[in-house]
Amino acid sequence: MTGFVSFVGSGPGDPELLTLKAVDRLKRADAVLFDDLSSGPILSHARQGADLVGVGKRAGRPSPKQHHVSRLLVDYAQMDQRVVRLKSGDGGMFGRLEEELVALRDAGIPYEIIPGIPSACAAAAAAGIPLTRRLTARRVQFVTGHDAKGQLPPDLDLKALADPSASTVVFMGKRTFPRLFEALHAQGLPADTPAILAQSVSTPDQSIDRSTVADLARRLEQDVGNQPALILYGPFAEI
Repeated sequence: MTGFVSFVGSGPGDPELLTLKAVDRLKRADAVLFDDLSSGPILSHARQGADLVGVGKRAGRPSPKQHHVSRLLVDYAQMDQRVVRLKSGDGGMFGRLEEELVALRDAGIPYEIIPGIPSACAAAAAAGIPLTRRLTARRVQFVTGHDAKGQLPPDLDLKALADPSASTVVFMGKRTFPRLFEALHAQGLPADTPAILAQSVSTPDQSIDRSTVADLARRLEQDVGNQPALILYGPFAEI
């Protein structure tokens, strides 16, 4: 068997933020299994004639089951295909990379992992801020805002997330942020802590909205919208 799978991080959505290695693998792939946020102009780099298969998952929308995605990867590779599994941002950050790796290992299929620009870094760049800040933001923490059932994870380290000297980025957290804010405020996070809602980062629909954690929580109680987003809060956001 000569099948091979490349897990490719596509970055936040701007095709100009793809790495050279990512573009190379897209040009040589027989099949590309892509996330919703990795579609559009990014797929223009795929080889003409390659199978393009959407396997993305979006909250509140019908999505393929993970075991089906993993099965597709194995099936294509077992047909001696060069496969790209195109993941938004960096594939190893709050994705389902591990389950897909396990499926390939169990089937004896070789693979590689090509990192992409994390959406958190792209969001900070779009907002014109650093994620760290001398003397006031010495630590960066990334956290997911929902568990497998779409709820706020019950095992979050709230004390760490309420640390006023940390830069915090919440992935997939628009629906649960009002509850998260309540918990963090109870842990001592000031209501006027600067916050940023970064939506559709690096795409034509990008929006960067600055407020406070309290104001953002109130806004998201009323309307979460349907754009993919990150929430950033901490001392860095006041620049």
